[in-house]
Amino acid sequence: MQESSKSGSPPKDVERVGHTHQCFWYRSNIDDSFAYLPPNLEHLFESYESATLVVFERRYAYLENHVPEPIVGSTDQQPLLDTPGEVFQLRKLLPTSLPYDFNIHIMDFQPGEFLNVKEVHYNQHGLLLLEGQGIYRLGDSWYPVEAGDAIWMAPFVPQWYAALGKIQTRYLLYKDVNRNPL
Repeated sequence: MQESSKSGSPPKDVERVGHTHQCFWYRSNIDDSFAYLPPNLEHLFESYESATLVVFERRYAYLENHVPEPIVGSTDQQPLLDTPGEVFQLRKLLPTSLPYDFNIHIMDFQPGEFLNVKEVHYNQHGLLLLEGQGIYRLGDSWYPVEAGDAIWMAPFVPQWYAALGKIQTRYLLYKDVNRNPL
């Protein structure tokens, strides 16, 4: 976002999550902040200084008797979650409860760290490399990636990642959850 700019609201029934640095979110001005805004909540994003902004918008998949709540917070204030058998650090920005039909994961790898298993998931993923560099495997292809690169992974595509270089790698991962993909 450019300095002194504002967003519009999303269309009806569209939920939105945003992640950025040095930007005003909803009711918070926290560095490395994020906001989840459920469908049909009047809001806008406002930036007093120029900021890099990542926004996911999607039509909400309603589930009877489940209503998501707005969430505003700081990525680094989210708890680190156990990752048995893995070395990376994992934070989930949204609750894992049924009202939420997707999640955003923040994954941190130190140089030389990698996923210990080749993963295959039923849900689609989107990834944005926020810091560092590495190598990403999708199916039988290998892709060098660096900060600013984005990857979209289809369901059931084998995937694997290793952090390269001299600084930490951090990526933001979008993942569909809590709804039958069929």
